Amino acid sequence: MSNNKPLQIEESIVKALRTVYDPEIPVNIYDLGLVYDIDLNDETGAVTITMTLTSPNCPVADFIVEDAKMKVEAIKGVESVSVELTFDPPWGRDMMSEEAMLELGLL
Repeated sequence: MSNNKPLQIEESIVKALRTVYDPEIPVNIYDLGLVYDIDLNDETGAVTITMTLTSPNCPVADFIVEDAKMKVEAIKGVESVSVELTFDPPWGRDMMSEEAMLELGLL
C-alpha cells in the first residue's frame, strides 16, 4: 500500500494557495497562474514555492509572498516554506485558469 501523505500535503498546499489574493484582483494567486512550481521534500517537510507576480513592480508583493508562506506553513506535515519569486517566464493572461478568466470577465 502506497503512502498518500505527500499527495494530501500537496493538495492542502494548493488549497491554501487558493486563499491568497492580490488585494487588487478578485482571483487567488493559484488560479491566476502565478504559482509556477510547488516542490515538497517528503523527508524533511520543506516546501519551495516558485511563483511570479502580475507585474515586477507589484506594490503588494511582500504581502502576497508573506501571506502564501504563512498559510502553507500552517499545514500539518509542512516544516518550512521558501517562496522564490521569478519573472521568467513573465506572467501573462494565458496562464490563468478558466475559472479566473470567467471571474475577471475575460471569457
